[in-house]
Amino acid sequence: MAVFVIENVEKTFKVGEVVERVLKGASLTLEQGQVTALVGTSGSGKSTLLTIAAGLQQATDGNVIFNGYNLKNMSHEQIRQVRAKEFGFIFQFAHLVPFLNVEEQLKLMLEVAESKMSNKEQQEEVDQMLELVGMTHRKEAYPPSLSGGEKQRIAIARALIHKPKVLFADEPTASLDSKRSQDVMALIRHLTKTLGVTTLMVTHDEEMLAFADRVVKMSDGVILQDE
Repeated sequence: MAVFVIENVEKTFKVGEVVERVLKGASLTLEQGQVTALVGTSGSGKSTLLTIAAGLQQATDGNVIFNGYNLKNMSHEQIRQVRAKEFGFIFQFAHLVPFLNVEEQLKLMLEVAESKMSNKEQQEEVDQMLELVGMTHRKEAYPPSLSGGEKQRIAIARALIHKPKVLFADEPTASLDSKRSQDVMALIRHLTKTLGVTTLMVTHDEEMLAFADRVVKMSDGVILQDE
């Protein structure tokens, strides 16, 4: 089932008198339960396409349709609510709150998503998610005491604790060594399948493509290959 439909998206930036076309009519359909990897050289437009799909910036032209709703017809507040409730985000660095322990990181995300669950239900969700990412034994730990791989596992748990429909991952393994990168990608793939999430990932690491269902190659603002 198609969750995202990106149609003929254009993105231009004006620097002085120069107009730069970063995206040139990019189109992409994202299916539920799939990991789609966006690849390409620096400046190819892959991160711009991801941030437009995630509602973090607007397209100059074209449509981004999520669950049948066109983001360009939504107000800033409506888009903010979609991001908070329906989207999850993982970045190159975990960006954990330094003064919150692991358990509190996840509970904070439930607050941001305006969860209607009771405190007991929230605790059950947190415990279940920590078990899924193999971090139950570290639930009282604070970020400074976590390894890089552990921090990314918590970042994944935080991104998925509110059961979003879409997970956006921008270079999620770039700060990790090869072994930890594979562990993190295996976890992202496993949770995508287990929870029925739609995952869109930007990566430059070709080894990580083995964990994707689709690989979309971009160059100079256009999609060259989709397989």
